Parts: sequence; structure tokens; C-alpha cells
Amino acid sequence: MKKEDKSAIIEQLKGTLGEYKHFYIADAAGLNAADTSELRRTCFKGDIKLVVAKNTLLKKALEQTGDFSPLFAALEGPTALVLSNTNNAPAKLIKEFSKKNKAGKPTLKAAYVEESFYLGADQLDALVAIKSKEQLIGEIVTLLQSPAKNVISALQSGGNTIHGVLKTLSER
Repeated sequence: MKKEDKSAIIEQLKGTLGEYKHFYIADAAGLNAADTSELRRTCFKGDIKLVVAKNTLLKKALEQTGDFSPLFAALEGPTALVLSNTNNAPAKLIKEFSKKNKAGKPTLKAAYVEESFYLGADQLDALVAIKSKEQLIGEIVTLLQSPAKNVISALQSGGNTIHGVLKTLSER
């Protein structure tokens, strides 16, 4: 491969990495053509991008994009880059898809999610359980609203009770 071609691929990888907030490095080797096509279709439906790249070119693109040095150890053997703007969507896809096929692939090698690094296949369940920023904000708002709703309902029910007692006393 010519040096110009390599630099063009590196620039393309940098652009792709810049488009997405989260990415996973997976091993998809061992999938037959039908499974690979099904994986690509599933990624497309889930708004997930799947890119297969040479490790050296991916490493250079990561070096030029930011400090991703903890992920460099995972860049050995066949590598597929799974990118998404939803933090746990690729983890769910990897987990579900690896259960369905005989090869048990793809397998997680590493991930960069919510500005944190996750190394190893044992981190897959933790990545599936991660909530998005929007989900966490929604939970916080719900928690903050709950005490206020309780106070308001207690005041309203107390007022009705006092009103009922006074009305009963006045009738007697």
C-alpha cells in the first residue's frame, strides 16, 4: 500500500472517530460471509457504524485524535471498530449477536465510552448496564420531583382532612 493511500485511510478514520462519541474495538474474525452481512445489517438498523481497519493505521489515527494510549494493547489481531453516539448500543449488539452465532463473535477487546476506557471482554456486562447521560438526568429530575410531590400531596390531604373534621363538628 502506498504512503498516500495510508495517509488517506488515516484521515478517513480520524474523521469517522470525530463523528462519534463512543467506540468499541472488537474481534469479528471467524464470522462467515452470511454472519458478517447480518452483523452489518444489524449495525445499520441500530445506527451503529462498523469499520474494519488495519491495527497500525487505526493506532496512528487514534494517536492523532487524542490520548487513547490505554487502548493500544487491544490493537492486536483482527480488529473491527464499532462506533455509536449511544453509549451502550454497541455493547448490547455485541452481546446479542455473539449469542446468536456459532463462532461466538464478535468479542469485545476494548472500548472508549463516556470518556472512560474499558479493556477486556469481561467489561461487556458493565458496558451494557451503562446508562446514557439523558437517562441519568431523567432519573435525577424524577428523584428531585418525588419529595416535592409527597409534600404537596400531604398538605392537600391534610387540608381535606381538617376541612372534613371542621365540617363534621359544625354540623353537630
